[in-house]
Amino acid sequence: MLQLTPQSRIFLATEPVDFRKGIDGLGTVCRQVLGENPLEGAVYVFRNRAGTALTLLLYDGQGYWLCMQRLSQGRCTWWPKTPDARVPLSARALVIVLWNGNPEGAQMAQDWRRLA
Repeated sequence: MLQLTPQSRIFLATEPVDFRKGIDGLGTVCRQVLGENPLEGAVYVFRNRAGTALTLLLYDGQGYWLCMQRLSQGRCTWWPKTPDARVPLSARALVIVLWNGNPEGAQMAQDWRRLA
């Protein structure tokens, strides 16, 4: 079972990926395009070109998890537009993205704030 905590490192790939790639192909994308080592335990989120499906890649220390969500109707309504290859994301923002929402428009409270 996957468990996302507030401390989970999550990265969103900004460019679409061909979903015919398997675990090895997505691991190569992590290394060559995102500049990350997929064996370090972060969650990597990819979107297909049509915007109708999302795939998550995660290594948990024993093996890889490859999770796919295909939208039953419509397309992803939000995806970051930035020149960076990857965008960090919080666990709660990932849940909003998986529900096909916009985490920037969700008006959530800050993850943390400095105490006096």
